[in-house]
Amino acid sequence: MGANAAAGRIVGADVIVVGAGLSGLVATAELVEAGRHVLLVEQESEANLGGQAWWSLGGLFLVDSPEQRRLGVKDSVELAWQDWLGTAGFDRPEDYVPRRWAEAYVNFAAGEKRTWLHERGHRIFPVVGWAERGGYDASGPGNSVPRFHITWGTGPGIVEPIARRVREAADAGLVTFAFRHRVDGLLTQDGAVTGVRGSILESTTAERGRASSRTVVGDFEYPAGAVVVTSGGIGADLDAVRRNWPQRLGEPPRHMVAGVPEYVDGRMLGIAQAAGGRVINPDRMWHYVEGIRNWDPVWARHGIRILPGPSSLWLDATGQRLPAPLFPGFDTLGTLAHLRSTGHDYSWFILNKRIIGKEFALSGSEQNPDLTGKSVREVLKRATTDVPGPVQAFLDHGVDFLQADTVPELVAKMNELVRNHPLGEPDGLATVGGLPAGQAGALTPAEPVLPAFSEDRDGSTLDPAAIEAEILARDREVDNSYGKDAQVMAIRAARRYLGDKLVRTAKPHRLLDPDAGPLIAVRLSVLTRKTLGGLETDLQSRVLTVHGQPVPGLYAAGEAAGFGGGGMHGYRSLEGTFLGGCLFSGRAAGRAAGS
Repeated sequence: MGANAAAGRIVGADVIVVGAGLSGLVATAELVEAGRHVLLVEQESEANLGGQAWWSLGGLFLVDSPEQRRLGVKDSVELAWQDWLGTAGFDRPEDYVPRRWAEAYVNFAAGEKRTWLHERGHRIFPVVGWAERGGYDASGPGNSVPRFHITWGTGPGIVEPIARRVREAADAGLVTFAFRHRVDGLLTQDGAVTGVRGSILESTTAERGRASSRTVVGDFEYPAGAVVVTSGGIGADLDAVRRNWPQRLGEPPRHMVAGVPEYVDGRMLGIAQAAGGRVINPDRMWHYVEGIRNWDPVWARHGIRILPGPSSLWLDATGQRLPAPLFPGFDTLGTLAHLRSTGHDYSWFILNKRIIGKEFALSGSEQNPDLTGKSVREVLKRATTDVPGPVQAFLDHGVDFLQADTVPELVAKMNELVRNHPLGEPDGLATVGGLPAGQAGALTPAEPVLPAFSEDRDGSTLDPAAIEAEILARDREVDNSYGKDAQVMAIRAARRYLGDKLVRTAKPHRLLDPDAGPLIAVRLSVLTRKTLGGLETDLQSRVLTVHGQPVPGLYAAGEAAGFGGGGMHGYRSLEGTFLGGCLFSGRAAGRAAGS
């Protein structure tokens, strides 16, 4: 870290990048390649370089890749664009620019994206995953083919090649790091952004992802020719998530688990708005319904997402089976909307040991040590073990995981869990990141008000006879190759794809098959993740005003910009597009600000 930045004195820089996550690192690398001197400002310590991306599974959306073709998958940019449009559902006047971003990104994913990453040292795991399968009609939401390419090395594997280039530039004097520098405002002159000001936070030895001190020990004011905002969304500010929760998804949950560290607080959105920028689509967001409480948490309310195969039986809190095509891994937001209509903040998977061993993966670099560590031996071991180690750890220690030999015994444990281990009280309406709760998310001016809930909202006694009847009815459908159960048919269809047959989808069998036991139930919570709206930007990543004109000197990328344009995903994501959106928009911002 440069001495001037450490001392809080003015540093000469061509461009200031606010946020050292993936999009900020990409923007910085592009600026350096253009010969610009960059000040990289980050409120957390150097241990958090790479931000949320470091914790990810490293999934990337690619179109017509060599990996797809080797597995017999026929893809095209036309099919991918059809899937994107059906998933995004663009229907607002302000979707004009985000739609242009989306089209440019799909062409990037079908074109130079893989080569551009490969040149920087990035590598891909050979089996392509099939996320967000949809299940409606050809023009509806979902991926028609597998497109989820996992980074060899997971999140750290995608961060490291970019971070290495930035560190090399720092060694050459082209980049100055300003860690523990929290931006509190943008400097402006005659309507143009001319730098940043803020507070220097005391140093910390907190490990990556853990909460750090907000004690202020100084202040700073740094001028520059341009500022690039790459500070992320609001996923850790659960009150901001609730304030912006859309009516189309029902009531906001009283209980959620956080899929991102506490520093993902959305502060810079309001700060950029104060300098003239416009936030659009604040009600578009992406949260998962397969969240589980981490038995070994890193941050507060730490949740992990299950990446499920298609075989688990999904029940709502009252024991009702979810309707087609709301099967595991098919339609995230459709399932979220349905579950919010039940009046409960949780649902259940019912499965058995054979299914959990074959189909359960856990999202996150730390939950996949074989892939993260780039160990071919350990990856092969995963394919031959009954239950992968990280999943077994949740079976052994996770409060949301239950096992039993019979349905009545399992349901009794499910009812006991709800009675004795409720999901908890609403998260408090405290301040976030030093700002009042009404300002922390900076997406709407509304006061944070939680709806009223009945006392028994989070408790529903399950009927073991009804659940056993549901399981038996499902099991009768797998005794021959015919049947009418849509989920069983979807399982059979999934196994026609070699990747699913090898590593992701168990052969259809009876849930009550004693050789496949014991039975397992998993209680699922809503897990916060991504802000799909954000600062509106043109195709040069310039932040726009409410009148559609660029704010001179102000750029944005990554989640802060809705991954491009203020929401290139529209209402929904095809998965593997968040990291890719950070790469694409960060690259665009760096190139534009450096020109």
